[in-house]
Amino acid sequence: MGNIAYEVKGQTACLQIQSPPANALSEPLFQALAKRLDEIEADTNVKAVILRGEGKFFSAGADIKAFSKLQEAADYQALAESGQQLFDRIENFSIPVIASIHGAALGGGLELAMACHIRIAAETAKLGLPELTLGIIPGFAGTQRLPQYVGTAKAYEMLLTGDAISAKEAAELGLVNRVTQEETLEEETWKLADKIAEKSRLSINRIMQLVPYAKTEQFSIGVQEEANAFGEIFGSEDATEGVQAFMEKRKPQFRDR
Repeated sequence: MGNIAYEVKGQTACLQIQSPPANALSEPLFQALAKRLDEIEADTNVKAVILRGEGKFFSAGADIKAFSKLQEAADYQALAESGQQLFDRIENFSIPVIASIHGAALGGGLELAMACHIRIAAETAKLGLPELTLGIIPGFAGTQRLPQYVGTAKAYEMLLTGDAISAKEAAELGLVNRVTQEETLEEETWKLADKIAEKSRLSINRIMQLVPYAKTEQFSIGVQEEANAFGEIFGSEDATEGVQAFMEKRKPQFRDR
């Protein structure tokens, strides 16, 4: 099911994804994260938030086994919209959220990281959206956020191949802010969060309100279209084959239908 651990040090809150072994994302985990965000909003002391994963990964993606149990295209569309709304809430949060990425941020894990305001990655981390290798597509606004960070051409390449990139390349593209050694990732993340938390809450909140104006109206349209397409694609024969192949650890045999 998964859980989101919560601790506060000084004026920085830390949320830790606890969904072993790969911190897979699921509807219960989304609900747990939403509740933690409620707690942070109610705590007037907190001025910065760190989001990280427990164990070997930040998050290696969505819980495919759980998602594959849904029956109707409408169910998949509703799932995509639920994740999109939560990630949109994070992106428009009144307090800055820093993703501390180690191991891997793949699929829904990268989509979650992209919704955060700042990303710091360990040099050994891998980032990517491998959904097409399963015969499906990203459903949590990945097709809309990724081009904003890496550019349209690179986004096409990453989405269509499903290949992950290194933390170093992610930094060069602007997908992550900085790269650190894995053993210093936690220290560097807290240092940055605390530096932000030293600022006035009033000025922090205004910045958090102003920067989102840079987004175009096309983003919200694209996100809705992605949710619609997510529902349609998950109902295809290729999606069934891709998910089954993933669970059986074999190469899928797509038939383009």
